Amino acid sequence: MYQSYEDYDEHVLVTARQDTASGLAAFIAVHNENRGPAMGGCRILKYASQDVAIKDVLRLSRAMTYKNAIADIPYGGGKAVIIADPRTEKTAELLHAMGDFVQSLGGRYITSFDSGTTLDDVCTIGERTEFVAGTLAAAGNASGSTANGIYFCMRAAAERVHGTTDLAGLTVAIQGVGNVGSRLSRRLAADGVRLIVADVDEAKARQAANETGATVVGIDDILATPADIVAPCALGGILSAQSIPGLKAKIIVGGANNQLATAHDDARLRAAGILYCPDYLANAGGIIDLHYQRSNWTSEAVDKHVASLATTFQEIIDRSESVNLGTSQVADTIARERFQSGEVK
Repeated sequence: MYQSYEDYDEHVLVTARQDTASGLAAFIAVHNENRGPAMGGCRILKYASQDVAIKDVLRLSRAMTYKNAIADIPYGGGKAVIIADPRTEKTAELLHAMGDFVQSLGGRYITSFDSGTTLDDVCTIGERTEFVAGTLAAAGNASGSTANGIYFCMRAAAERVHGTTDLAGLTVAIQGVGNVGSRLSRRLAADGVRLIVADVDEAKARQAANETGATVVGIDDILATPADIVAPCALGGILSAQSIPGLKAKIIVGGANNQLATAHDDARLRAAGILYCPDYLANAGGIIDLHYQRSNWTSEAVDKHVASLATTFQEIIDRSESVNLGTSQVADTIARERFQSGEVK
């Protein structure tokens, strides 16, 4: 059945669970297990149909294989989706039923938070399964590590474009100042970066501006705003044949997933002389944090591993220049080399 979907990519497991009592209608997809059990978040969304939900879980689980491999952690890629309105239909009973679903797979899939779920939701799911990540109280919110990974990749990009890792005096335009974008804005402001911010929630943009001295612009204007670096931290599919010609920045490093509208946009960015950090590398700090929360978590170990994302980005840039290919295509090649071999450092 699932093999007929365009986004099916030799997934090793796709399974569904219906639970009438709780209202659970969910899918879990495991894309690859070569490096270890699959790990990825649980998304709750009022999907238009089961077909749309299946397409999403197939696409997202595949992306997690690449992210976990590029982050060099011992996990494969997996994802879960629940068909529900997270504002009105998310109940303890539904989350417990999801925990039972995860537990039934015996550890092949480890879940955490995603769109429509919170850390508290993961804790509730964790009341019925041991296979959750992100609930270690001492670690705090993994979004901080996501923001740190973006920051380190920005420094690596600045070194290539401007000859220094010092970001002071540069202008960074941040699209989206939620959990990740707001943390990133505060870290950049502490470095003396001039900030421009935008968010669909104007109150969030104003709050970030009050905290950091940023300038607020409209969400539709942020990408084309004159800046040294653009940091997409909200919407996917925003780098396209339509938007790329209007970009003023020479560096793009952000936390949003699936920033490229199509695979061809990687080459378009390269042709435009824009250095692009592949999104699943830039935002891999969070999944690294989750890995350590399930093993031997210390802030020092997490920070060291997250900082190494910049080294991986440098390797990607070097290969990109040597083979004259976009950074996203090169990152995919490196990730495949890692998960196809199954070797973990």
